[in-house]
Amino acid sequence: MLRKARVGDVKTIHRMINLSSGKGEILPRSLMDIYGSLRDFFIYFDEKEKVVAGICAMNIIWENLAEIRSLYVEETYRKQGIARKLVEGCISEAITLGFYRMFTLTNRPEFFKRLGFKEVDRSSLSEKIWSDCFRCSKYPDYCDEVAMIVEL
Repeated sequence: MLRKARVGDVKTIHRMINLSSGKGEILPRSLMDIYGSLRDFFIYFDEKEKVVAGICAMNIIWENLAEIRSLYVEETYRKQGIARKLVEGCISEAITLGFYRMFTLTNRPEFFKRLGFKEVDRSSLSEKIWSDCFRCSKYPDYCDEVAMIVEL
């Protein structure tokens, strides 16, 4: 079941992000950052097993741009369409809020291509670079993520 994250999910989200960042899949986030951006997160909850199977956040960058970030699905739940549902939930919320452009920085460009995202030069996302990227230890020379955008 797809739903918005709740305060009781924060430590699970934090664990999942740190697990994924340890594998080099996504960037780490502090517990404080997750509490501060909790409203950005969707989770996929396995009602049968009573566990969070996946997470994804929709972050507002600027008046005309939103970002998909912190997408992670537990290994045992991959290849079941959960990541797609999480991204679609974020896209739906972005449209509801009046955003018609979304981007992501990803190590999985093929997945996002299937959802209609197109690869763009990272420099075309100056709002993102100034809000987040310049604080990243990989910026600018070691970033291994592909910038992708979709018009909604």
